[in-house]
Amino acid sequence: EREREGGACSGQSRSNLLFLRSTTMSDFESVGKAFVEHYYKTFDAPGGRTQLGSLYQESSMLTWEGQKMQGSANIVQKLTSLPFQSCTHHVSTMDCQPSGQTGGIIVSVTGQLLVEGESHPLKFSQVFQLMPSPQGNFYVLNDIFRLNYA
Repeated sequence: EREREGGACSGQSRSNLLFLRSTTMSDFESVGKAFVEHYYKTFDAPGGRTQLGSLYQESSMLTWEGQKMQGSANIVQKLTSLPFQSCTHHVSTMDCQPSGQTGGIIVSVTGQLLVEGESHPLKFSQVFQLMPSPQGNFYVLNDIFRLNYA
């Protein structure tokens, strides 16, 4: 049974935390889907990028368009310094796989990103590696984002 207890996302509503705890790897698809929904809903909300820090730990790494940063504070600094105030992500595809013996999950996302004031969406791809913490919560260990120019 899935527990609905907070942890890595303390301060978030409990209904948004379903993806954080899972007792079996057979749930990797539902955990990945719930994570993606929560991540982009939070990212796209006014002021939401500051709230994403609780999904990362000090060992977490973000690669944003080739620029690497490590640690929750550095990742949030990057996300909040992006040159737009609001945007909307539209997910086109999402694929999940279990990762390793420790219960990790790889999540690959493609979609379109519409930045405020722009009329043409940008295509993007993003890959997350979710890892269970000792408390049973999932956190983002790796996050790779790229715009796709075709």
